[in-house]
Amino acid sequence: MKKKIAILGSTGSVGKKTLDIIKKDKRNFDIFLLTANKNSRLLIKQIKEFNPKNIIITDKKNYKIIKKKFKNIKIYNNFDKINSIFKSKIDYTMSAISGFAGLKPTIEIIKFTKTIAIANKESIICGWNLINKKLKKYKTKFIPIDSEHFSIWSLIKNTSLDSIDKIIITASGGPFLNKSNSQIKKIKPSDAIKHPNWKMGKKISIDSATLMNKIFEVIEAKKIFNIELNKFKIFIHPKSYIHAIVKFKNGLIKIIAHETDMKIPIFNSLYINENKEILSKDINFKVLNNLNLQEVDSKKFPVIKLLKKIPENESLYETILVAMNDELVDLFLKRQISFQNISKNLIKYLNLDKFTRYKRQKPINLAQIVKLNNFVRLKTKNLSIL
Repeated sequence: MKKKIAILGSTGSVGKKTLDIIKKDKRNFDIFLLTANKNSRLLIKQIKEFNPKNIIITDKKNYKIIKKKFKNIKIYNNFDKINSIFKSKIDYTMSAISGFAGLKPTIEIIKFTKTIAIANKESIICGWNLINKKLKKYKTKFIPIDSEHFSIWSLIKNTSLDSIDKIIITASGGPFLNKSNSQIKKIKPSDAIKHPNWKMGKKISIDSATLMNKIFEVIEAKKIFNIELNKFKIFIHPKSYIHAIVKFKNGLIKIIAHETDMKIPIFNSLYINENKEILSKDINFKVLNNLNLQEVDSKKFPVIKLLKKIPENESLYETILVAMNDELVDLFLKRQISFQNISKNLIKYLNLDKFTRYKRQKPINLAQIVKLNNFVRLKTKNLSIL
């Protein structure tokens, strides 16, 4: 029987890679739902190739284009009709909408899918307690898709959390690892989006350059695996071949390594517990013989200090961190602040009383998170450029 699949964010990087995998095994998959925002040109190609049963495209102009072109497919302009789209649970959902826009759809689709693979950082960082409640209520299986989290998940599943001594998440160091401070001062957006190892979007590439993506990954891992922050450590690993290292209390150290291709965790989430083969490169012994793991330099990557400010309890402070960083990265891309001011302003603003008080407040609902996100972004912009 074919697996029924939904892909939230089918025109983005992870969505496209998911469909690339499915394309090679179409006889075993049935695309039930694809969603997008503005990229109607690519969505049209995907519709023709995969013949999905339902489409959601949130941009009104592009919705009209798709609606006019396809008469025999159910096409919607937003996620409000999601309850009428699903009559029963499908097999698998890939949640890959970027940014805060992915939070609401992720939460709403959980009850309609047997398995949900989440590649959206904001959903986990800001709304994990809401997601986790839904996962438990509807008995939906969750698989993390970031290569680091998929690696940790693979290494520690079926083991006791008490047996874990330490977890190391690796960071490439981004494009400016070997640049001097004087060189970093002159960095332009076009320089910051050139990641040395991964093909990624602008926002995540800049987060990699500042190391914020790793701060987010530690927070995600803490929430997903329910492991205290002090057990996590970030190491620079320029080749990005090792994705996670887990040291157990019995002395064993387990490592997961693979090429810098998101298709590997996506493939393994699609074919979980199945003996399937993916075309991949042979073991890279040249890299293994020179892993070059390094401690993080806090002068070059000052955001590493933020890990000490994250509360162990579930709080709205993480939403503030995400929203503030989003706005600062956006201001940098618009050339309204310097690259160095992303980290500098982030550390400075997070210490303000108007934000630190949220450490004591737990997320209650989606509306609260969205409202706080908008408030923080506006305040961050005002503090940065006015």
